[in-house]
Amino acid sequence: MFKPFTTIQPDLPRDMRDGAANNDFGDLPEWNLDDLYPSTDGPEITRDMKWLSSECPSFAADYEGKLADLDATGLLKCIQRFEKIQGIMGRVMSFAGLRYYQNTTDADRGKFMSDMQGAITDMSTPMVFFSLELNRVDDAQLDAMVASNTGLARYKPILDQMRAMKPYQLSDELEKFLHDQSVVGAAAWNRLFDETMAGLTFDVDGEEMNLEATLNLLSDADRSKREMGAKALVKVFQGNISLFARITNTLAKEKEVEDRWRGLPTPQAGRHLANHVEPEVVEALRDAVVAAYPKLSYRYYALKAKWMGLETLEMWDRNAPLPNEDTAAVSWDDARSMVLEAYADFDPEMAKIAEPFFDKGWIDAGVKPGKAPGAFAHPTVTDVHPYVMLNYLGKQRDVMTLAHELGHGVHQVLAADQGELLSSTPLTLAETASVFGEMLTFRKLLDNAPDKATRKRLLAGKVEDMINTVVRQIAFYDFECKLHAARSTGELTPDQINEIWMSVQGESLGPVFNFMDGYETFWAYIPHFIHSPFYVYAYAFGDGLVNALYAVYAEGDPDFQAKYFDMLRAGGSKHHKELLAPFGLDASDPKFWDKGLSLISSMIDELEAMEG
Repeated sequence: MFKPFTTIQPDLPRDMRDGAANNDFGDLPEWNLDDLYPSTDGPEITRDMKWLSSECPSFAADYEGKLADLDATGLLKCIQRFEKIQGIMGRVMSFAGLRYYQNTTDADRGKFMSDMQGAITDMSTPMVFFSLELNRVDDAQLDAMVASNTGLARYKPILDQMRAMKPYQLSDELEKFLHDQSVVGAAAWNRLFDETMAGLTFDVDGEEMNLEATLNLLSDADRSKREMGAKALVKVFQGNISLFARITNTLAKEKEVEDRWRGLPTPQAGRHLANHVEPEVVEALRDAVVAAYPKLSYRYYALKAKWMGLETLEMWDRNAPLPNEDTAAVSWDDARSMVLEAYADFDPEMAKIAEPFFDKGWIDAGVKPGKAPGAFAHPTVTDVHPYVMLNYLGKQRDVMTLAHELGHGVHQVLAADQGELLSSTPLTLAETASVFGEMLTFRKLLDNAPDKATRKRLLAGKVEDMINTVVRQIAFYDFECKLHAARSTGELTPDQINEIWMSVQGESLGPVFNFMDGYETFWAYIPHFIHSPFYVYAYAFGDGLVNALYAVYAEGDPDFQAKYFDMLRAGGSKHHKELLAPFGLDASDPKFWDKGLSLISSMIDELEAMEG
């Protein structure tokens, strides 16, 4: 339960970002982090760090060894004190992390984040007892206290989540050791990965580019530029593959050791527990997607090869624009209008919640040297507001990314009323509002398409995004499952990791693809494998869930908007079964996933019909 800092996870449902090759987008906003702290050494952050340095040991002195003796009122007060500490720590680390992600190659920013992370970890060590000791309270005693106190009952979801980890809890001494060493363990390897990736440069026809700009070439209209970008990526990835293999091996082994000590049954089990989702639900999702590969990715990419006049596709053709696609840059103001209008059409309240992100310095949109790649919406703490990071390059998919991240932002704003401990949504549900925001924006653009060619481009773009969000992410999940299983028997060479990567690529993308020499190294730059093992299935979960939700909305449920906002406001206070029940949906039903996959298939049906 105690997580003083969670690495900000870039949101990469599309593993290769699209974009235009110019900067003609208008004035792009930058973050104003003053709502967190005005400076790194001002009186505000100094005051909070001083308060934490005294409150953490004071909390431990007041409660360690005494939780079982508390009555319901006393336990409620204890949890509320813990929640306040979590909030102040979250504010400090959100500020440090967001500054760092603006420029990961700035030594001062890196030092500040590392120093804050070290200080917070040290200060929070005395509090590690809290969840451990609470889990030793007798079930009947705790249930009776919750039943007798309305205030305490509000925190029951948190208590239930904590107690789900009870069978895998180590001794207090070992838990404190793991907590202390995390700064020089996983967190240090994560930082090495981030800084290495941010510092890489790629020589493309004599021009030095960063990772984001080079990946962007893979969706350029000029096939020769796509090929040059792919070969530049291969050269650098191959040159650094030993380092990335070392990072991957170390983190996988560290995870295996901790999982073994805890008695977790599988490498995936910890993620499933954190996501509050049953393993069989995830397995049903995985199996449904893999079974659908032929009717989704195989069929779509065969169509794409036909459109491009090719017998086979090279890997650098996968995200290529369609022939005759409009390559004009979408200005920032136009992107804003598109998304806000789509949100307002659904419900004016949704657009009202999203608008301050544009006007108050809550978005950092430009591509800048050292800036982290990808995009994310970070909730910070519930008494401030979320911040959205983009790398906006003016293409239609960047508009979809804006819609996606603003969906996260709206969700995080609505869930904030739950408070620090209950607002955080499991990953499986965290993608709901983001993918729904994308779907609203896509549907508005599709409805307004002026001709068949525009409709075809929009449909094809959406199908590609869905394949990247569903098929690709489940392939990534299979890669991780295979990698962690193989690592459990010994260290993996770069060639062995490459082989595991390629084993899922052909299976997921289909026979139309030819994979260039060197593509086997492309696992190396995916941040989710490093920061959050097995994170990726949450994207497919979210996409399938939203497709089912959108079908209910399209059928005209008159109370849909109210139910939808209630679902977002719940944050992490309800299980997915409770959240979906008002819509008549159940993710534990294997047929549930087929509904979402059928929506993708129906779009491919329409694209095939256009060829007739």
